[in-house]
Amino acid sequence: MAALKSVDFAVDKALAKDFLNNFADALGEPKYLNILQDVANRKRRAIHIELDDLVDYKDLDEAFLQRVTENTRRYINIFAEAIDELMPEPTEVFPVDEDRDILMTQRVDDGMDNVDNSDPLQKMPSEIRRFFEVYIKAFSKGTPFTVRQVRASHIGQLVKISGIITRCSDVKPLMQVAVYTCEDCGFEIYQEVTARVFMPLFECPSNRCKINKAKGNLILQLRASKFLKFQEARIQELAEHVPKGHIPRSLTIHLRGELTRKVVPGDVVELSGIFLPIPYSGFRALRAGLVADTYLEAMSITHFKKKYEDYELKADEQEQIERLAEDGDIYNKLARSLAPEIFGHEDVKKALLLLLVGAPHRKLSDGMKIRGDLHICLMGDPGVAKSQLLKHIINVAPRGVYTTGRGSSGVGLTAAVQKDPITNEMVLEGGALVLADMGICAIDEFDKMEESDRTAIHEVMEQQTVSIAKAGITTSLNARTAVLAAANPAWGRYDLRRTPAENINLPPALLSRFDLLWLILDRADMDNDLEMARHVVYVHQNLESPSLGFTPLEASVLRAYISTARRIAPSVPRELEEYIATAYSSIRQDEAKSNAPHSYTTVRTLLSILRISIALARLRFSETVAQSDVDEALRLMQMSKFSLYSDDRQKSGLDAISDIYSVLRDEVARTNTMDVSYACALNWISRKGYSEGQLKECLEEYAALNVWQIHPNTFDIHFIDA
Repeated sequence: MAALKSVDFAVDKALAKDFLNNFADALGEPKYLNILQDVANRKRRAIHIELDDLVDYKDLDEAFLQRVTENTRRYINIFAEAIDELMPEPTEVFPVDEDRDILMTQRVDDGMDNVDNSDPLQKMPSEIRRFFEVYIKAFSKGTPFTVRQVRASHIGQLVKISGIITRCSDVKPLMQVAVYTCEDCGFEIYQEVTARVFMPLFECPSNRCKINKAKGNLILQLRASKFLKFQEARIQELAEHVPKGHIPRSLTIHLRGELTRKVVPGDVVELSGIFLPIPYSGFRALRAGLVADTYLEAMSITHFKKKYEDYELKADEQEQIERLAEDGDIYNKLARSLAPEIFGHEDVKKALLLLLVGAPHRKLSDGMKIRGDLHICLMGDPGVAKSQLLKHIINVAPRGVYTTGRGSSGVGLTAAVQKDPITNEMVLEGGALVLADMGICAIDEFDKMEESDRTAIHEVMEQQTVSIAKAGITTSLNARTAVLAAANPAWGRYDLRRTPAENINLPPALLSRFDLLWLILDRADMDNDLEMARHVVYVHQNLESPSLGFTPLEASVLRAYISTARRIAPSVPRELEEYIATAYSSIRQDEAKSNAPHSYTTVRTLLSILRISIALARLRFSETVAQSDVDEALRLMQMSKFSLYSDDRQKSGLDAISDIYSVLRDEVARTNTMDVSYACALNWISRKGYSEGQLKECLEEYAALNVWQIHPNTFDIHFIDA
């Protein structure tokens, strides 16, 4: 049986050689021979054998393909042996890796005289000669498994899974071949290490030492041994794949060689790898008994959402972005493409678009940093789609973490001290704000957080670091994240009888850190409610938003556009300095006059105006900020508090009579007529929540002021001066 198997593997090695030799890509180029030439010239180390190529190969042997998929670990060695035989001579001069190349030269020179070929431990393993790594990449098509779908039947097979990375260890050297030197006979002894643990050799096993009956002492030669980069990660199921009532499952991932440092906690990835069992070692083995752990030996990694910095635009994407940049209305189109299923909130969506774009971080000559990320707080009544907006922004952003205030502790937001299961050292495990570094952290139910936990956010929002002093670890972690918070007013709904400061119920120290505090009130307005109801019913029936007059941009196109915009660092021209300074000082003066307790205008507000203006210039791909950008920034800041001001206006004497007059005047201006029928007037004001008695009172009062004339019988209105 053993002979039969060796024949099979010999045939398979011949098939592997034939595939590597003859496979040509779409352009007719010998794909794998070109890769081998690059490897020989030391331009690359990783060789990815793609199963898609095996399927496309003209002389496809389906049984061979099945064996590669079901016994992947063995076939990596077969492909490596085939590559050893096919490896061409280098055609270019490459930099010499001194230690390794000198050792290999000495071994080849001394090999003939100093090695006893009958001794298997003295034969140089092929692993020590190789300066490349072989990976077998799974099919690109097909739905990846979730962690709970990988079962015992998949052991040894190549599987593809998707999930989120929750933990990554440091990159450590993993011994692949241990090399010893005997003090007595001087021979080099090789020991291949295939598991995570191994028993070192202590006595020389060479024939010379056995004949001389000398127990030669072996010395481990670390410089001569071969090590491989090794990293352990943990992948967890995505929230949408977890059945109701279950907790997410996770799986250990082993990353080797060139696949290390490809993932960080918080990345949503698709991994292909070999599903393998591993016995417990040490004291855990005594407790586990016959139970073994499982892990996935990674073969390839695909990121679902690339970071803005890593985004490489394809030719068609480049053309599409250039076309969009020439569109004069791109700002509105991008904003309306964010969550088109949600009705209205156009200015809120514009603010969220600017949150995604952000402004560049500034670093002064003395080392002081000024943040570029925008922070936004959406506060409003229940049912105005705050949480849906948050979820959508997290989906669009390449790196985003969503958390709720009730389910987040201060430690969960910043960092926790834990014991590393591999090294038993105390290590810091980043919380939500650290995981969202260079991204967005969305915190829902912000008002329901404990006050002690909420203070953890203060430092992150301004200094963009998390300072830790726990368990003997004193450090400062980066948390360069934009905070997007959603909160309800203090009594669940906005109470018009109380002051805005009482309704908002957040400390001034926190409020001043938000660039925009958006207050969304749910007011009864018949026209608006009718439109919203039609919109919601349409979305419910058709599972898409009603026509916007243009095709909403896909999330991938939005990401590509924003990544291009973020490469620009606009500057504020000198002629705008005075304009911005005057605008800021006038905001301060207005606040002092109104004595409003709810708006905290500090120097941070001035920096907010600059940040929003720069984000708007980035959207236009402009190197300088224009006055229109500053005006739009001021408008957004004004609109964010508009509902508050309208409440103040009602409290300060704009009574029902005056409000009815303004409604009638606006409608007359809109329809461009001087006559209004009583039925129309009653319809307009009833939609705003006013009664017929209030309308009659208003008609009498303003008729006495000679603003309009009233028909004595029909009560129709004729405006004297429009």
